[in-house]
Formats: sequence, C-alpha cells, structure tokens
Amino acid sequence: MVGTANNGRSRQAFSVVNEGQDLGPNSAPTSNAGSECGWIEFTREDVEVLLNEKPKRKDKFNLKEKFDIMVEYIRRLKLCIKWFQELEGNYLIEQEKLLNALESAKQKCNEMEVLMKNKEEELNSIIMELRKNYASLQEKFMKEDLDKLAAMESLAREKEARLSIERTQASLSEELARAQQELLSSNQKISSLNDMYKRLQDYNTSLQQYNGKLHTDLSTAEDELKRVEKEKATIVENLSMLRGQLTLSRASQDEAIKQKDALVNEVARLRAELNQVRDDHDRLLSQVLILTTDVMKYKESTEKYSAEVDVLTTKANQLELTFSSQNTQIVVLKNQLATAEEKLQVSNSSALETKTEFEGQKQLINELQKRLADADSKLVEGETLRKKLHNTILELKGNIRVFCRVRPILPDDGITTEVKVISYPSSIEALGRGIDVVQNGQKHSFTFDKVFMPDAKQDDVFTEISQLTQSALDGYKVCIFAYGQTGSGKTYTMMGRPGYPEQKGLIPRSLEQIFQTRQSLQPQGWRFEMQVSMLEIYNETVHDLLSTNQSPSTENGVSAKQYSIKHDANGNTHVSDLTIVDVRSAKDVAFLLDQAAESRSVGKTQMNEQSSRSHFVFTLRIFGVNESTEQQIQGVLNLIDLAGSERLSKSGSNGDRLKETQANNKSLSSLSDVIYALAKKEDHIPYRSSKLTHLLQPCLGGQSKTLMFVNVSPDPASVSESLCSLRFAARVNACEIGIPRRQTNTRPSDPRLSYG
Repeated sequence: MVGTANNGRSRQAFSVVNEGQDLGPNSAPTSNAGSECGWIEFTREDVEVLLNEKPKRKDKFNLKEKFDIMVEYIRRLKLCIKWFQELEGNYLIEQEKLLNALESAKQKCNEMEVLMKNKEEELNSIIMELRKNYASLQEKFMKEDLDKLAAMESLAREKEARLSIERTQASLSEELARAQQELLSSNQKISSLNDMYKRLQDYNTSLQQYNGKLHTDLSTAEDELKRVEKEKATIVENLSMLRGQLTLSRASQDEAIKQKDALVNEVARLRAELNQVRDDHDRLLSQVLILTTDVMKYKESTEKYSAEVDVLTTKANQLELTFSSQNTQIVVLKNQLATAEEKLQVSNSSALETKTEFEGQKQLINELQKRLADADSKLVEGETLRKKLHNTILELKGNIRVFCRVRPILPDDGITTEVKVISYPSSIEALGRGIDVVQNGQKHSFTFDKVFMPDAKQDDVFTEISQLTQSALDGYKVCIFAYGQTGSGKTYTMMGRPGYPEQKGLIPRSLEQIFQTRQSLQPQGWRFEMQVSMLEIYNETVHDLLSTNQSPSTENGVSAKQYSIKHDANGNTHVSDLTIVDVRSAKDVAFLLDQAAESRSVGKTQMNEQSSRSHFVFTLRIFGVNESTEQQIQGVLNLIDLAGSERLSKSGSNGDRLKETQANNKSLSSLSDVIYALAKKEDHIPYRSSKLTHLLQPCLGGQSKTLMFVNVSPDPASVSESLCSLRFAARVNACEIGIPRRQTNTRPSDPRLSYG
C-alpha cells in the first residue's frame, strides 16, 4: 500500500512501519498534517491487522525480546494513534471551516432576504401611494364626468325648450300666413272697390304695401329673432296708419254717399263690406296684439334662456378646462405609473437575480451540510477507532499503570543545591520513565510508565491521564489514586491549589474535560446523565462528605451511622445510604468539592501543616444513551486521594493523631498486601482486610482501568519514605490483572452509585 500526501511528497507504505508487512489496500483518507506521521497513512485494514497482530517470539522466556517487541508494537500503535489524532484534528478544523462557511452563507442569505424585504416594502409603499393617487383622481374624474353629464342634460333640456319655442314660433308663422291670406283676400276686395273709389285706391295700395311689408317682416322674424321687436313696432305703426286710412276712407265714403246718391245702395253694400273688413281688421288687430304679447314673452324667455345658455357655456368651458387639466394630470400619473412599473420590473429582475443567487447560496449550504455530515461521520468513525486503539494501548501497558511525580523543593525543606538524593536517567530507554534515588551512597533505580520532574505543571500531568479519563465516557470503570508519604503533594496533584485556576488538580480538570466532551458528543446523538458522591475512610469508618445531616461520632471516631460496602455480580460497588447528587455542569461539582473539603478530616503533624488524615474517594457515575443508535454505556470514574504513609517516629503523632496514623498505615499496609497477593497470583486476595481495599476491590481485581500516582518528596530527610513508596509503586506496576469490560446496553435497576 503506497499513498500520496496532499502536499505533493510521496508517502511510504505502512509496511515500512509494520516491519515490512503489507497490510492491505488504501481505504482511509490521507492526513494533511505535516507532523511526525505525516509520511504514513493508515487504513481500517491496517489498524485491524495491527490490533490483531500477535507477537512472534523465538524464545518465550526471553523477557528482553518480549519487552523490545512490546516497545516496538507500542511505538507503532502510538504512531497510528498520532496519525488518527492528526486526522481527527484535520476533520475538526474542516468541520469548523464548513460551519463558518455555513454561518457566513446563512448570514449572507439573511441579509439578502432583509434587503429583498426592504425593497419589496418600499415598492409596495410606492405602488400603494400611486394607487391612492390614481383612485383619488378617478374619483375626481368621475365627479367631473357627472358634472359634465349634468351640464349636458341641462343643455339638452335647453335645446328642447328652444325647439318648443321654435315650434311655437312656427305655429305663429302659420297663423300669420293665414292672416296674410285673409289680408290678401281683403286687399282683393279693396282693389275691386278702388275701381269704384279713387281714394280707396290709395288705401288699397298702402294696404297692399303694408301687407307686403308685413309679409317681409314676418319672414325676417323667422330668420332673425332679435329684430322681432322692431318688426312689431313697424306693424303697430302700420296699423295706426291703417286706422288713419280707415278714418279717411270713412270720410271719403260719406262724401261719396253725399256726392253720389245713386250709389247709395252700393255704398251701403260697401259699408257692410267695410264693416265686415273692419271686423276682420279688429280680429286681426287682436290677433296682432296677442302675437305681440307672445313675442314679448318669447323675447323675455329668449333673453332668460340666453343668459342661462351663457352661464352653461361658461360652466362647460370651465369643465372643459378642468377636464383638460385632469387629462394632463392623468397623463402625468400614467407616466409615473409607467415609471413605477419599469422600476417594479427592474426590482423584479433584481429580485430574480437575488433569488438565483439565494438558490446558489442554498445549494452551497446544502453541499456544505453534506460535507459537514460526511466529516461528522468520518469523525465518528475516527473516534470509534481511536477509542479502540486507546483501549488496546492501555491494555498492553497493563491495567494498573503507575506514574511517579516528584514535588518541587520547598523553602521549608532546607535543601542546598549540593545535596540531591533524586536524579533522572537520560538514556533513551529510561528518559521520562526512570528515577534514581541515592541512600547511603547506594543508588536505587526505578522505571514507571511516566515520571514527572519537579518542574512539571498541572496541565502536563493531566495531559498524560486525559485519555484514561476519556475511557469513563466510553463506558469503562476508571480508578486514579494518589499514594505517597505525608507532604509529598498528593492532595495538590488531585485537587490543586484553590483560587489559582492554572494550578487546578486532576479532579477538577477531569470533570471539565468530561463535561466538554459530553457537549461535543451531543451532535452525534449522545445524551449523558451524571451522578456524584464523595466519602472518606477515617479510622476504618466510612463518612459521607455530602450528607446534610452529619451524624455525631463517638469518642473512638466511629460514626454513629454505619455504611456497608457491597459488590454485585457485574462488579459494581454500592455503599448503603450514601448521598448521591445529580450534576449537570462542572460548576455543580466544584460546589460539591468545596462542601466536601470543609467536611474532610485534616490535622497538623510534624511532616505537614495541613495533613490529610483520611482516604478521600470522589466518584462520578456516567450513564449515556445514543439516541440514533440506541446504544447505552455506563462508566464510573473514581478519583482517590489516599492518606499519607508515614512513620510514627517521624510524624510525632500522639493521642488521636496517633490512632489516625495507625489506622492509615494499617489500611495502606492492607493495600500493599493485596498488591503483593495479586503480583504473586495467589488464590486468596485479602480485600476485606480494610475498608479501603474492600472499596477498591473492583479497581484492583481487573474490572477497572487503574492508575496510581506515587508522589515523592525530594527532601533528603524523607529518602527512606520515598524509597518505600517507590518500591510499593514498582510492585504495583508489576501486577498483571484481568482485562476490564466495557459496560454497554445496560441500565442498572438500582440507582445507587457504583464504585467499581
């Protein structure tokens, strides 16, 4: 299997690391990190082969060969783990980048949506305003149309009135025509008389002239209504003339009667005819008077109607002006509406472009989400493989691991720079794992899984045990306890220095890591419930440090309330009537730790101003459920701060302190006996020799991943106690116990906290 790195350089095949064995085809993603393992890539088959590899030894009793094979195997496993850690880091970085890109894309989409909404609201407001203006103008236009229709109706009525007047005038003209015909007939009669009477001829002529003039006047009255009055005046004058002529004709008729007696009869007849003509003339005169009256009324009505027509004409002109101005406004509004429609079309096009861009962003988001889901699945797969490799390495290193920590030199120690009883070998095999102690000129060498020098910080120490703490979230039982003489720094290692965040101990740092990891596992479907309990073993008696009702103690320091320790078939340990508290954050646990610290038994000895006089046991029970896979796990984390091991002659204890020291030494001696029996693989392990070993039975019996911190003081005056502690730690490190089992798919019916 040969891969190619992303930066262009060639990767060596995994067979180079696996001692020339080609383990399988390439199926895993390459690492982008240019680190120690950046030139090697691993696949699932490689890892499976590596995990299932059995060491081939020529001589089963050659321990050095076995050790070298195991060291080489562990080196390859470390290399594999580092590669997967780098790969996991790359996945996390890519996931963060994808999340950032997703957030930026979502933010951009939200901004575009807000911009589109603002533009849409602006255009809607403009359209609403234009619609309001258009509606108001339509209302005005409708009103003006109604006014115009009313004016037209009034004009129509005026026209009808004028037509009726014209009809009346036509009827009057017909009557005048009939009168003219009658006058003509009378003129004919008068003309016949003119032959007989000369004077009557003039009358007949004037009458004919009058009749012709009257006919002309009547014809002109039909054409010009304004001259009717003048024509009527002329007619009146003509009538007056006719009266005068009639009077003259009467006088002439009398003279004719006197002059011509012969013609008396004819004159009488003519008189009768004249009377008849007179009657006709009177009738015509009355008709003329009636016509004059009608003409006056017609003139008055004509003047009235003319005034009304003028007013209506003025109104019509005004309406026409208003209508033209409104037409102009309508044209302007139509232009504005067309402009608004163009703007709307532009905005629609921009909205379409924005929508297209939004769809593109949406597709990008979907693609990013898919890539993020792939990265999450790869991360889950890598996390599962990491857990498997991590547990395999811990099992290969031994279920009981031992770390040694040497505390710094304190001002009270009184050590000069020339006097040094502890040194650290610099050879490659023992670097970081070896420690030498000189006593009476003789050097004693020890090798552990890890040795922390005095300058090691709390963070460096926690980094080494962080993977073991992670195992508790993976469903394993984990136990970490600190062992050492009084004043060697056990409590500082486990609890740290209150009030100084950079000096926090393993317990608060482990809890912070667990809660942070719980938060990071939530996107993968994991949900966790956690419970905490704290107790101390003081003078071989169990004390509940979280109990709100502390039971009074007897004179011998024995609590009035007795707590029994029991183990079930699954290796879970239960302490009866122990206070168990549900916790949801590291702050909740910190509060409980402060409460327990106030209740813990401490005292002053010659070796330590604030010496822990009891064994402190902190237990965190973890129950997790994966909602997607329905997998269940149950893990337990025990963090124990043992009481100091010390010689009675050096501690200067007496009275109660003497009893405390004796009880602590007895329990630690029982712990040593249990370790010795385990190392010798004896049939009987004396777990019940003390409360401490009885409580730690699952941790020491192979059902838990166990780590012991042996704390050592660099004080030359404490070299004997340091040697005792280191020898005990070496014995613990040599123990081989069973392989712990991961607790999955189980939820215990008993809610009591287990300590295994």
